[in-house]
Amino acid sequence: MSPADAISIRELTKRYGGRLAVDRLSFEVPLGTVTGFLGPNGAGKTTTMRVLLGLASATSGEAHILGGPYERLDAPLRRVGAALEITGFHPGRTAREHLRVVCLQGGLDEGRADAVLSLTGMQDYARSKVRGFSFGMRQRLALAAALLGEPQILVLDEPANGLDPAGVAWLRAFLRRFADGGGAVLISSHILSEVGEVADRVVVIDRGALVTQGSISELTTAAGEAVIVRSPDLERLRPALERAGGSVATEPDGSVAVRNLAIEEVGRVAADEGATLHELRRRTSTLEDAFLALTGEGATPPARPDVPEASP
Repeated sequence: MSPADAISIRELTKRYGGRLAVDRLSFEVPLGTVTGFLGPNGAGKTTTMRVLLGLASATSGEAHILGGPYERLDAPLRRVGAALEITGFHPGRTAREHLRVVCLQGGLDEGRADAVLSLTGMQDYARSKVRGFSFGMRQRLALAAALLGEPQILVLDEPANGLDPAGVAWLRAFLRRFADGGGAVLISSHILSEVGEVADRVVVIDRGALVTQGSISELTTAAGEAVIVRSPDLERLRPALERAGGSVATEPDGSVAVRNLAIEEVGRVAADEGATLHELRRRTSTLEDAFLALTGEGATPPARPDVPEASP
């Protein structure tokens, strides 16, 4: 683990009985960065976070925060703030009461409750009972609780769920400031456009195993650009593009995406075929394009040797 790493996952494996949830997973989260943790539903993201936070035991391997396991951290709430679930609120307590209880449990100054309510835009709901909160308000309250100890590290599981567009924009700006101030963020999310806006790097897993990791630009560059073609003459244009070396895929709107050919080459093939073009443009790959290419149908994680059975 580098001194600059806030989180280090090393050969982490987690089994639940005969089910392999995490398969020899390794990655780091450096200080000063936002790392997006991506994968399809059931890929093992939440399980990895639970092991990292000491909420589940590893079958083998390591999940360390600041050089050691969570349970060995001195004053853990001052080191790492986490929001994995938003179901642990007492419905009869107010937002302020909930946060004060967390302060008491963690040995923190109760005055932090009002500070984080203000920080997360919840100050107007300090005296409101949680039973009346929307899903998005509960998300903000969970983040407020994670911030009580002024931690160096945030571990957040789907924090944008339930937030309205203004809330998502606020969350993005907040996480960016947190990382720019020297903190580290590990965030799982299925809203890939938001991850693409805020993350410095991403870790992609599928079926518990690492698929790839790197910067956003590295992943989108690897996915490659495409040339979008819309034409009433696709029936004869498509085979001509394929003969020229293009890889042609039909888009949901009926256009085609052509890879491995420059836009000028696509235009030349269309001219040679006498094809009418209604649209011809370059499309730069997005994080969503890269993610679907890596985890979509037919994509598989690297082969792994068998891992011996062990109790959870």
